[in-house]
Amino acid sequence: MTRQLVFVHGRSQEGKDSGELKASWIDAFKKGLEKSGLDLPIAESDIRFPYYGQTLFDLVSGVDDDEIADVIVRGEADSSPEVEFAKKMLDEMKDHFGVTDAQVRAEADSATLERGIANWEWVQNILEALDRHVPGMSKATVAWITKDVYAYLNNPGFKAAIDRGVGAAITPGVETVVVGHSLGSVVSYNLLARDGKDLGWKVPLYVTLGSPLAVTAIKELLAPVKHPSCVSKWFNAMDERDVVALYALNGHHFSVDPAIENKTDVDNFTDNRHGIAGYLSDKVVAKRIFDALTA
Repeated sequence: MTRQLVFVHGRSQEGKDSGELKASWIDAFKKGLEKSGLDLPIAESDIRFPYYGQTLFDLVSGVDDDEIADVIVRGEADSSPEVEFAKKMLDEMKDHFGVTDAQVRAEADSATLERGIANWEWVQNILEALDRHVPGMSKATVAWITKDVYAYLNNPGFKAAIDRGVGAAITPGVETVVVGHSLGSVVSYNLLARDGKDLGWKVPLYVTLGSPLAVTAIKELLAPVKHPSCVSKWFNAMDERDVVALYALNGHHFSVDPAIENKTDVDNFTDNRHGIAGYLSDKVVAKRIFDALTA
């Protein structure tokens, strides 16, 4: 039986036609294959594209991008678990991109400085500072990703709905290459590590693209991290300028056995160096997927 391919998308896919979205991923993959003189190795019907974008959007919708920094959590408690998660994640991003505390404080108004910066104001000010000082960074994008990851990992009903849809795309006993991008890498990793073996999934290659799995706040919610037993090989690719994927999934940041193979020199041409088109069209990334499908 022909091996199958499952693409697991990230956020910002709401309101889109799932067929057209799948076609755009396949088109980017074909462009990457063309760089090696290759054609699509399997029928498009053997490529699964579980669409959960609307489910994701419905949970966190109703907020304008310009206001998202004010509503990462519902309510006003500065010590809520979601604010603490956001603060930890954004503090790490700030340090990674070399944004200083002084630059963050510069985003605060005089009233905030007079009473001291509480966690909630600090979160807002980090978003402003990242937006101002990091090329390609958008405070709205970072805030939405922070919120979406937290919602997926902490809302059981929401998580179950997404897991059912994505899990249904993988056929037990059929060798399937799984490719997860951005939040999709968090969703696919969680499923493969938790359920893959028990459900009889066989994944000769797992590919993560622009993955935030090594961000400490995310990694802690997934602990203990491990190499999914249903996965034979794991290949991770990133552009080091990617505003979401801060680190390679290596022994220092995401230690698992067997170790993950990392490619960190992708030249992602999208504005924030994070878009899927800039990853699937990479010659090496496309060839690795091709090889796994034709082995």
